[in-house]
Amino acid sequence: MPDYDLIVIGGGAAGFFAAITCTEVNPKAKVLILEKSNKVLSKVKVSGGGRCNVTHACFEPRELTKFYPRGSRQLLGPFHHWSPTETMNWFEGKGVKLKVESDNRIFPVTDDSQTIVDCLQHTARKAGVETQTQTEVLDVSRNEEGTFQVCLLGGKVLTSRNLLLATGGIRNRAGADFATRFGHSVQPAAPSLFTFKIKDPRIEGLQGISVPNAKAQVSKSLHTEGPVLITHWGLSGPAILRLSAWGARELQNLNYQFEVQINWCGPIRVEDVKQHFQKLRNDSPKRTIFQDSQFNLPSRLWKQLAETSGIAKEDRWPHLSKDKANTLASHLTQCHFQVNGKSMNKEEFVTCGGITLKEVNFKTMESRLIPNLYFAGEILDIDGITGGFNFQAAWTTGRIVGESAAN
Repeated sequence: MPDYDLIVIGGGAAGFFAAITCTEVNPKAKVLILEKSNKVLSKVKVSGGGRCNVTHACFEPRELTKFYPRGSRQLLGPFHHWSPTETMNWFEGKGVKLKVESDNRIFPVTDDSQTIVDCLQHTARKAGVETQTQTEVLDVSRNEEGTFQVCLLGGKVLTSRNLLLATGGIRNRAGADFATRFGHSVQPAAPSLFTFKIKDPRIEGLQGISVPNAKAQVSKSLHTEGPVLITHWGLSGPAILRLSAWGARELQNLNYQFEVQINWCGPIRVEDVKQHFQKLRNDSPKRTIFQDSQFNLPSRLWKQLAETSGIAKEDRWPHLSKDKANTLASHLTQCHFQVNGKSMNKEEFVTCGGITLKEVNFKTMESRLIPNLYFAGEILDIDGITGGFNFQAAWTTGRIVGESAAN
């Protein structure tokens, strides 16, 4: 008789949610979570700047899948089963009040990720889920009877009817190595969700300035729009993070040396800008160009782009030469920057890569190669953009594993 009905390797969001679900569906199930570090749910704790972006207020499954550069097709069925609606209902049913912010990100009203950590730990304890931290798994195998054997550092061997690998992104390799021992193939890791390192006089000294409706483009197929934030090391913000997510493989292949084009005016084209300047020459004869920021641009960015275009502080609109107008219009709508490397918040590092998706049954999250072996969360070759999407994938895949293992 195996020691456990389900052993979960990895004490993160997906692992905890699977363990809890298994005991919700089958209260008699014996479930164990094994965590190598000294703390469980550490990524939950630091996520969202310490507030924990639990999920995103996108309740239509097909729309929701559009936020996943990898895994969108496979997640459609799972999101019909467990969407942000179910996630919100589950946490609120456990006494965690949630709020939807203006950008549709969902946080606990406490603005403290510890609320989510405490909820998951308390629910797991109450359900009888065992948790062991500082427990390193050295090897996993499956005997002829179909029982999994989990060998721990120190020599102890545990047995289980079902095994879940929920070790997070594959850059730590442990989960990926266990999966390959069972014959699974793994897509290589590549950073996703990173910011661009740029040194350029046009944005120097402007850190903290955000342009809400910019367009960013790297190639014909790789472009996004949304807020762009200037930082002391280059460019960040949702539009840049989305570019990095969709272009994770392409930008890795370029060794993070490439050119990005920014249209600070969003949908407005260079010709429209030139026509607008002509109108200002006639309509605003007394206004100095420096003091008359256009297209809702922050004044400091406007002044810097004007200065870079050779415009003097005292120049008024009627004195704007054709050459300088063309240069400023180009800086506003076709601003080319050379990117030399990437930056990221190590705690919130997201990778693409992981277990090859065609080897997993997304109705159960079970391996198509090994019965009763399951995968959930970031160990899969699934990643979402910033905004609570990676957690939603963790809750959804964890939920399905828990239900499958319980049955």
